[in-house]
Amino acid sequence: MVNKTRSPQRRGDALSRDRIIEAAIGLLDSTGEAGLTFRALSEQLATGPGAIYWHIANKGELLVAACDAVIAATLAACADGETPEATVRALAVGMFDAMDAHPWIGSALIHAAGQLPTVRLFESIGQQVQALGVPAGGQWAAVSALWHYILGVGGQNAANRRSAQARDIGREDFLGEASAAWAALDEARYPFTRSLAEQLRNHDDSADFLAGIDLILGGIKAQAQS
Repeated sequence: MVNKTRSPQRRGDALSRDRIIEAAIGLLDSTGEAGLTFRALSEQLATGPGAIYWHIANKGELLVAACDAVIAATLAACADGETPEATVRALAVGMFDAMDAHPWIGSALIHAAGQLPTVRLFESIGQQVQALGVPAGGQWAAVSALWHYILGVGGQNAANRRSAQARDIGREDFLGEASAAWAALDEARYPFTRSLAEQLRNHDDSADFLAGIDLILGGIKAQAQS
């Protein structure tokens, strides 16, 4: 009697959409959006591109799915605060840190305009704005202000970090160069900017970000109470 040995199961046999998205996030973190190709993904997953296409139609869909996975996990990890303001601050910090850790999210959100990744954040902020007692007529403006601020500042912070990394310089040197450039401006034309050159060198990104959130929340609370 001949003993038959089982051939090793190919990793592609157990391939799932979640595994593909997880691998895509890893590629995006290490190589950026340009490095996310179905060829690179299939090599990492030890499968053929056809197996991936069975779950994901194209790169655009994959980018949106990866973005949604990160945002969903980020929002789920943000504990509800004792007040709506505290919850908004927690959501904002979570997104700020997520965009810093995954700089490609900003670009992915452009592809995901109106889709689930953006809706998740919009809904989370909107529920807190409602809890603050903002009248229905003012909720759109209030949520939009917070939403755009969180994504805009978080995206710019991530872009600054990428720029520094591309030049192989640290944050301190990066800010030092910008501070020196501000200090060298014409004092008659740019008195205010020159006066803040040293603060630019020593500022705290997270603290400044939260200060902006608090300014917006202060305006929203004033509107709710008027």
